[in-house]
Amino acid sequence: MRVIDMDWERVCFASWPVDPALVERSLPDRLTADTYDGRAYLSVVPFLMGRVRPRHAPRRVGLDFAELNLRTYVEHDGEPGIYFYNLDAADPVGVALARTLFSLPYYRADTNVERAPDDGTRFESTRTHGGVPACEFAATYRPTETPARPDSGSLTEWLVERYRFYTEGRSRLWYGDVEHPPWRVADATIAFDDNDLFAANGFDHPGGDPHVAYSPGVPVTAHHLRPA
Repeated sequence: MRVIDMDWERVCFASWPVDPALVERSLPDRLTADTYDGRAYLSVVPFLMGRVRPRHAPRRVGLDFAELNLRTYVEHDGEPGIYFYNLDAADPVGVALARTLFSLPYYRADTNVERAPDDGTRFESTRTHGGVPACEFAATYRPTETPARPDSGSLTEWLVERYRFYTEGRSRLWYGDVEHPPWRVADATIAFDDNDLFAANGFDHPGGDPHVAYSPGVPVTAHHLRPA
């Protein structure tokens, strides 16, 4: 059942290759790390959630807020998807609904998002949710070319073309599907001032520079959870 319509806007995917065993240790039972050329990936994804609303509700009633997540890439019975370690968001109502309806690790945060020169985005987030590790984030990202469909078989396509997420709640594994047009993405740059996402989720910061992609966004419809 389709339950929520929204727009994902000004999306940055900053992704580091890591040892698959590192990811495997962090996953619920029945999920396995998905890999590209033998490497698992951890991705930092800041973006804007626009006009989040119940399915078929007018766009004017939708909520707008910023979101920041750390995610990895998984498989379950051959079905690829995403597993989220955290989703920090600026809207307390949206956080409460997402935690209840989708059993996702959403946390309240104060955010500030501004446009920067050369079609850049300045994204700042401070977690305010009680009972979980603190998390500060500040970065500026921008595309370096015109967005287009990623090349077939490329790392970028593997990272972004995911239409299912998995989550654990109420002592079982669940999945949720999303629908949206294929991504249009561009190579991009990102400069970090603060990035506590790895430490807040029990990871050492991966070495080296990330693979960075940017998309102006897509309209999205989310389905309700189903038991995996």
